[in-house]
Amino acid sequence: MDYADRRREQARQTERRIMQAALALMREESFDQMSVRDICQRAGITTGAFYHHFPSKEALITKGFAPLDDSMRQMMKEHGGEPPQQRLWYILESYARFMEAGSELVGRYYSRRMTDPSSPSIDRSRYTFQIMEDCFRQAQQEGILYPEHSPEWVAEFCYRHFRGVVIDWVLHHYGYPLLPKMQEDYALFVQIFRC
Repeated sequence: MDYADRRREQARQTERRIMQAALALMREESFDQMSVRDICQRAGITTGAFYHHFPSKEALITKGFAPLDDSMRQMMKEHGGEPPQQRLWYILESYARFMEAGSELVGRYYSRRMTDPSSPSIDRSRYTFQIMEDCFRQAQQEGILYPEHSPEWVAEFCYRHFRGVVIDWVLHHYGYPLLPKMQEDYALFVQIFRC
């Protein structure tokens, strides 16, 4: 790895530490109560390093789901070899657990997204979307996905649906446990597989 690659990797690691610290603090206190200094102290960095990566504390909201992809990568290390329908459940379970752990950030993130007309509906480059699409592609190759729609269409539909469940949960002020709701909807959704 050359110098430029090492610097990029260091920058990614620092950004991840900042996000992880902010998420951990949000579990203890509200976003408004925590300061950049609190985040830096938890992450073990200087405030200068924070501002090198984020122009403000509010900018954390925009990148708030980067740790979700890290969480999904870890889950795939453990469950990547499962059959598609089981792997889909692990994706949704990891997604729900991540959302529940950072509920305030989730609420702020979706509030911001809904008021930003330039925000894309689905970012297909996100790891979470890609592993869902791969799951349906494998199901098609194995002949267990009903052929009415392409794996890409089914992945987008599934992604939109379960994101909608999270938005409903936010609109209800986190008033019900998210994971059982995801499990209930998954039980209906999994019928797209021929088993």
